[in-house]
Amino acid sequence: MKSVLKPLLILFGILSGLYIVLFVVFFFDLDGKALFYGVEPFLKNHYDRMKRKDPLDMEYRTDTEKYEY
Repeated sequence: MKSVLKPLLILFGILSGLYIVLFVVFFFDLDGKALFYGVEPFLKNHYDRMKRKDPLDMEYRTDTEKYEY
């Protein structure tokens, strides 16, 4: 009986700890804050450095099918 009970208690402890961690992440919106403060500035810097053509300087034509940006 003890050999079955001990792994179940360990599993219950691990799952309880995981539940508490996930609840704290959800309650304080830590995943959204991580994306907003960590990932978004990196992506903003990356995409703001890209060279783009100014669409206002391009000639307006209706006979071409392919638009190259």
